[in-house]
Order: sequence, then C-alpha cells, then structure tokens
Amino acid sequence: MATDIKPLHGEGRSFAGLSGLTGELMAEFFGTLVLIAFGDGVVAVAVAGLPGSGRTGGPTTIFVGVGGWLLITWGWALAVALAVYVAGGITGAHINPAVTLGLAVRRRFPWNKVLPYWAVQVAGAFFGAAIVYMVYGPAIQAFDLAAKVVPQQGTALATYSIFSTFPAPYFHGSSLGPLVDQIVGTAFLLIFVLALTDGRNLSPASNLTPFMVGMAVAAIGMSYGPNAGYAINPARDFGPRFAAWLFGWGKTALPGTYSSGAFHFANYFWIPIVGPLIGAVIGVLLYDFFIGDVLASRLKKSEAPEAERAAGN
Repeated sequence: MATDIKPLHGEGRSFAGLSGLTGELMAEFFGTLVLIAFGDGVVAVAVAGLPGSGRTGGPTTIFVGVGGWLLITWGWALAVALAVYVAGGITGAHINPAVTLGLAVRRRFPWNKVLPYWAVQVAGAFFGAAIVYMVYGPAIQAFDLAAKVVPQQGTALATYSIFSTFPAPYFHGSSLGPLVDQIVGTAFLLIFVLALTDGRNLSPASNLTPFMVGMAVAAIGMSYGPNAGYAINPARDFGPRFAAWLFGWGKTALPGTYSSGAFHFANYFWIPIVGPLIGAVIGVLLYDFFIGDVLASRLKKSEAPEAERAAGN
C-alpha cells in the first residue's frame, strides 16, 4: 500500500513544509526536469545520437523524410505524459509557466504561487538540459566536427536545436509569424488541458489524463510544429536555451541570433516566452466561453429540480 511507504529520512523531514508550497515547488522542479531530460533527449537522439552511432546514412544525416520529425513529436509526447505522471499527484503537474498563468487567470490558482512555480520550472528545465548535455556531449561534439561547424562561432544550428527552438527560414527573420504560431499552439494546449481535466466534461478514466495530455502535445507538434519548434512552454525553451548559452552556443542561444545565407533570425529568445503566455490566457478564455460556461449552465440547470424538491420537503 502507498500509505505504508516511509519517508526517505523518517517523519522528521516533514519539518521542511513538504505538505505545502515547498513540496509543490519540488514536484514542479522535478517534473519539469523529467520533461526536458526526455524531450531534449529524444532530439539529441535524432540529431546526434543516431547519426554518430552509425544508425543513419551518415554522421550528419538527420530528418530523413518525416521519420525524424515523428520520432521527435512522439518522444516529446511521452516526455510530457511521464512528467505529468511523476508530478501530477502533487500539483497536477503544470511543468509549464503558461499553464500556471492560465490556471491563475480562470481556475482559482493562487496568484502568489505563480512566480515561485515559474522559477522552479525554469530551473528544472535547465537541469534537464544539463543532463542531456552530460549524456550526449560526445555525440554532439562528433556531429559538429563532422558537419564542420563551431558552436562558439554561431554556426552549429543543428546541435543547438537539441536544446531550444528557432523559426523556420520561410519567415525571413520576421517575429510576427513565429509569435502568432506560439500563441495559437499554446492556446490549443490550454484548451486540451482544460478539456481533459474538467470533471464536468468527458475527462479520461483510469488515470489516462497524463497520457492524453501527451497526445495533445503530439497533435500540436504534428500540426503546428515546423513553424517554430512548438515550444509552447516558456520554461521548456528558456531553461535549455540558457544551458546552451553556457555550454558554448553563444549568440545562437542568447539572444537567439543566427545568420547563414538567406536563413537568419535575431533576438528570438523572447518569442517562446511571450507567445505562450499570451496563448495560455487566450486558450483558457476560449475554453470557458465555448465549453466551460455551457457545462456550468447545464450543471446548474440539472441541480435546480433537486434543490426545488429539497425545499419542498
């Protein structure tokens, strides 16, 4: 029985306030770490691990057809699902500042917890990225050597993509298209999260909600991913971006600037932060306008006869 499991350091560990905010922050930190360790990990496999280990057509061969993209979208889906299973019993597993903001706007999540949640989510994402670099560092270096690129010179975009996101070349350096993309993608994420966790709706049974949240992320990646890498999570992007900056990717990571031929973008770092935060608020408002308020109205209507009968008695 779960109730028979003894605390790691005995009952005395409860003094740290683990039943309150401290425990919530620990769960958000660890859940986000798991998310990035497996999400960035699958990108590392696609970009550097498989090519470097001789499992593709060459040491720099990635994204053969759609297979590489599907590997990444399904990998991120499982990363999200597993992270929610890890931390969900404590906080519901926001593991995303945009989700935290959205819940604060319309779901009575305490505003005084928003900034602490954001801080530990970014920290967890940073350490998750550090784990990926620790494990795949040799593969990354081998890929860059074979591709004749140097991260410090701002030329190693492929290996940088392991950690963080950037816009597609067809935006020609414009911020508007990627910003809209992040707003739309995150709005859908919040709509799906609310639909899956709303007990008045068709919420999944048998503890399948985390898995279905992962499927929602897979759907977003498959439908809206190529434009800007579907960060849809400020912590998922900025934590690993900061790690990549520390590990040597320089201006490609921060401020997010790259130029090679016709492909260029500049000061991109703010888009995967601002876009998801805006999108989260829009997604929550749209869900409540089209679905949540309808469910509330129907529930109130169904309860009215019971209240009348109770009053008659």
